[in-house]
Formats: sequence, C-alpha cells, structure tokens
Amino acid sequence: MRIDSHQHYWKIDRGDYGWITPEDKTLHRDYLPNDLLPHLKKHNIDQTILVQAASTIEETEFLLELSDNDSTIAGVVGWLDLDDPNYVEQYQEFNKHPKFLGFRLNIQDMKDETATLKDHYIEALRYFAEQDVPVDLLFVHHQFPTLLQLLRKVPNLRGVVDHLGKPDIANQKFEPWNEHIEEIASYDKIYCKLSGMVTEADHDDWKKEDFVQYVEHILETFGKDRVMFGSDWPVCLLAGSYDEVLEVLQHALPDKMSESDTDKLFGANAHKFYKL
Repeated sequence: MRIDSHQHYWKIDRGDYGWITPEDKTLHRDYLPNDLLPHLKKHNIDQTILVQAASTIEETEFLLELSDNDSTIAGVVGWLDLDDPNYVEQYQEFNKHPKFLGFRLNIQDMKDETATLKDHYIEALRYFAEQDVPVDLLFVHHQFPTLLQLLRKVPNLRGVVDHLGKPDIANQKFEPWNEHIEEIASYDKIYCKLSGMVTEADHDDWKKEDFVQYVEHILETFGKDRVMFGSDWPVCLLAGSYDEVLEVLQHALPDKMSESDTDKLFGANAHKFYKL
C-alpha cells in the first residue's frame, strides 16, 4: 500500500486558519478530498495521513468528520492543548475515533519555543511516550536546540520530524542542520518525513539538485526503516506541484534503492509508525 504520510485539508470559512491570509492567492481557498484525489490516482497513492493545519480542537473534529466519509484518509494527526490540564481527557475523547492516530506538537508557531521545556509539557509528553502515541514534531531549523533538549528529557517519545526539520534549502545551508539531524536520529523511536522540501527552497528558482544533499543525509542518519514520503499538499503548491514534489524526491534517492526499501519509504514505514 502506497501512503502519502503528510497532507492537509481545510475550509477557510471555518475561521481558525489565521496563517492563511486573503493575500495568499494560492492557499486562501478550500482544499478538500476531491481536489487531491486525481493526484493520488495518478501516482497510485492508496491512502494519506491527514495532518492538522490549525491549532484548535475544533479543526481536529472537522478532520475526523472528513475521514468518516473518505476511504483515502488512513488516519488523522490532530492537535491537543497541552497547556490545558485536561489534555488526557482531550486525547481519550479523540482516541475513541478509529482514525485518530496521534497529534502534532507545533513548535514552529510558538512565540517562545522553549515553553515546550516547561514542566507541564515534559509531564504531558512523558505520558504520551509511555502510551506510545505517535507525535508529529513541527519546527524550524533554528529551533533544533530546543527540540534536542526536549528529547533528552523524553528520550522514548514516539515522534516523527516533519519536513526534515525545515533546513535552509533556499540558501543551501547544510551545517549545523546536519549535526542536529544526526543527534535526533540517534533516538531510535524518532522517524523523519521527507516532506515539505520545496517550500524551504527558493519558491521561484529551485532546481532538483538543491535537495540531494539533504535527502542523502536523512537516509544516511535515519536509515531506510525510519523515513517516509509526504507531499505536504496543498502547502507545497507555493513552490511546486504534486508531480514536482515526487520528482524532487525521486531525483534525490539512490539509483539502486531496492524495491523493499522503496516500499518502506512510500508506505510501509508510515503504516508501522502510525500503527495503521
């Protein structure tokens, strides 16, 4: 089964997508399953992991409702309010839904990412680590030090790095991203999504070659068993089409990648990580 491990749907008039402004002509419109379906069929993608795009309980409820009526949605990565003392009750309520897979920790949008190192965050993440709940980790390359401190405090977290940790591909900066990735990969329960790359490049002037060193380093550090393909559609449309996202990844993969390892990247690893 081929799985796209990272994509989004939204309805703008729901009102909680504050990061999508009317000035953004590409993203400021509804994106729903029928919009993605032709791309899935073209590339023989059987199912997707639908990931939160708004840090609200209401959006997670909306995504779960969408999943009820769409067989291409393998599951939903939602959002929990870890600042709310009742986060366990939130989780338990969502977990009643058969397609709720876990949640995303949105470090990227925090005014101060070191808030995740406060006692109540660490307590919450240790709880979810004990429950072996999949947690997506969204952060930008300059936030690596905080994430590394977090993992030292919660070393058994079942986590996946979204978008390679958002390296500065536009400026072809490789260090210290490469060293940070190596340390993160040393935690054997952390996976990495080969996703979101084109939006970290120069939107108007990227080349396939821009991504090779980053993909190669992820494969070298995480290995073939802890990586997964994700399109980051429709956010990717800011810099490239669904076709181009796949072309970029295929170009960067080793020439002699085995069929078994290809199957892991395009589905089996996501299936394992999210316990589908």
